[in-house]
Amino acid sequence: MYCGGMQHQFDCADNRYLVRKVVGRILRRQEQMRWTTRNILAAVFCGLVVLGGNAFGKQSGRIKVHSSITLRSMARLYMACGDYDKAAPLAERALSAASQASSEGELCLCLIDLGYLYKNQGRLGEAEQLCQQGLELQQELYYAYHPYLAYTLRILASVHQGQGCYEEALADLEQAMAIMERSHLPEDRAMAPFYVDMARILAVRGCFGEAESYYLEAMALLEQSYGPEHVYTAGVFGSMAQLYVVQGRYVEAEALANQALEVQKKVYGANHRLLASTWLTLGKICRAREQFGLAEGWIRKVLCAVEPGKNVKNQIGGRALLELVEVYIAEGRYSAAEQVCNRALVVLREALGDGHDLTAAAMNKLARLYILQGRYSAAAELCEKALGILEVVFDENHPSVGEVLWTMAQLENELGHVSVAEELVERAASIRANLQVAYAPVTKARERELN
Repeated sequence: MYCGGMQHQFDCADNRYLVRKVVGRILRRQEQMRWTTRNILAAVFCGLVVLGGNAFGKQSGRIKVHSSITLRSMARLYMACGDYDKAAPLAERALSAASQASSEGELCLCLIDLGYLYKNQGRLGEAEQLCQQGLELQQELYYAYHPYLAYTLRILASVHQGQGCYEEALADLEQAMAIMERSHLPEDRAMAPFYVDMARILAVRGCFGEAESYYLEAMALLEQSYGPEHVYTAGVFGSMAQLYVVQGRYVEAEALANQALEVQKKVYGANHRLLASTWLTLGKICRAREQFGLAEGWIRKVLCAVEPGKNVKNQIGGRALLELVEVYIAEGRYSAAEQVCNRALVVLREALGDGHDLTAAAMNKLARLYILQGRYSAAAELCEKALGILEVVFDENHPSVGEVLWTMAQLENELGHVSVAEELVERAASIRANLQVAYAPVTKARERELN
């Protein structure tokens, strides 16, 4: 397996229960060996005393490497089934052991594994630092176009995407693909995860046609290699469903999301938090169809799964809260919507910072609510902040920019500035037309708000 390539292993975890069975077998074997181990350690200790510690001096590096490998392997098993909280202390201990040993290769693996784990816990700053350290070490250990570097760059790209640094993410992934293309043909199944990640970045940046092309190319390879019932294939179905929701292609989105959900339930169980993204997609589809009770049910399921019994403090929880705001607005429950929107804004600021596009989305939704309450000055301030963030993160023709322009148009219309509102509507419509996306449901909703 490639150094730094464990992300694909985690993506392709076949059976949560098999993983737990393996862990149980390891623990039982350790219990059986405990008495023997105690005797061996006692003998070793006596030998060290006699030898004055010289034997330990010669062997300590090797012992620490083996300890690191064992800890890292167990951490990977937990990561494969999404148990990141259980994996974290093991991966941290593995890195500590590897740092004191003499094997740079093992240290490299531990850095990248822990970076990947922190990414999935939402600890993006720490993840970025660890991945960068691992990448620098790989560049010293391997030749410039070794596939190991490509896999690490792929993880780093996902970290940058989580931070809202989409240009950096795109640059990372383009570099990774250039490395892979030196040793792999385009139709090689090892290229599929890189196509998927490129599709995800392009979708966020508003390049929907290009994103769909990459998804379809990846799917052709994945279905041939793994089949439609594989958990990684299911995850890609879920990502494609998200793209189709943004485009208003709800029938296609629902079919893909349901197909993904069936596979994920078999692998992880019916209520595992790794299903949260698919539940959220189904919630958005229900809201678009004005099935608000069903939509809220899916969203509540997400919120219960991501951090049961705790305050939501992560990105997926923030996304779920923003979707719940949309449901409440559609139902006319503006007071509840404002309360949830304020909560979402706090969550996203804590998880992602003030300069993230999701934080800007929360500001925009809150501005819409303020307009409904006649709080025009506060709404204007939020719109300006949101637009400023989005024009830095994206370009001026991104669909998220268009969303803020719709809100600003509504505000100007309420203030009686009809000509200004018309200019803003024209600019927002131009963004939509340039993307050549089916936005009919969105258009109708915005027209109702302006009338």
